[in-house]
Amino acid sequence: MGVYPTKEALTIAEDLGLDLVEISPDAKPPVVKAMDYKKFLYEQKKREKVMKAKASKVVVKEIRFGPNTDDHDYEFKRRNAEKFLKDGAKLKAFVFFKGRSIVFKDKGEILLLRLAQDLEELGKVEQMPKLEGKRMTMFLSPRKSK
Repeated sequence: MGVYPTKEALTIAEDLGLDLVEISPDAKPPVVKAMDYKKFLYEQKKREKVMKAKASKVVVKEIRFGPNTDDHDYEFKRRNAEKFLKDGAKLKAFVFFKGRSIVFKDKGEILLLRLAQDLEELGKVEQMPKLEGKRMTMFLSPRKSK
């Protein structure tokens, strides 16, 4: 199109059955465009929806241990953790200390470090074991598969 004064542009847009959309109001003269605004909004929503669908969603799975978790329970939970990491989910492993079991902080840390060592091929430690209140938490994220 050409450069038209605003009133002229408005009549041209009406003749074409389109809306007159102001692109840059600060410019001299202001920049306007004749377009179907409803169609523009519809296509913009469609693009946003596609972008949202392509965005990866982060799933965080949790595994809870006690400070005195025995070997069989540990192995069962380790296998679940392996499955979660293979599926691409992040893993939050924590030891929950009940009552006076907080005196076994070292046992909880050893348990989490053992889990990190066992899952070394599948995931990398994002956050080392850290005590927060009655919980000692560690985060693992899956390694990128080649």
